[in-house]
Amino acid sequence: QVQLVESGGGLVQPGGSLRLYCSASRFSLDYYTIGWFRKAPGKEREGISCISSTHGSTDYADSVKGRFTISKDNAKNTVYLQMNSLKPEDTAVYYCAIYLNFEQECSTAPSPYDYWGQGTQVTVSS
Repeated sequence: QVQLVESGGGLVQPGGSLRLYCSASRFSLDYYTIGWFRKAPGKEREGISCISSTHGSTDYADSVKGRFTISKDNAKNTVYLQMNSLKPEDTAVYYCAIYLNFEQECSTAPSPYDYWGQGTQVTVSS
């Protein structure tokens, strides 16, 4: 059974940083693209970043470009989202998701993703 677990969320002041983790159990992420999404109250789900395991390519939404960095540790079977210069508008529940992908590009659209984690809350507030 595919299981994704996010962690690392919490409360942080504006301008601060957090690192989110997405861990997979019972299977390898080697041939999957991993995406990070977020859902804020009253807003639609937003795809913010993705990474292709097969090619290492990444993509970012304009709203986080230059502030967030996605990376993958193959040995730990874990994907990270380093979030710097956080803003109150980054407050949301953050989810990781995966889909099997052998293409170079990864997608930040939700449609190709097959498996989702349960989410972790990120709150940016003073």
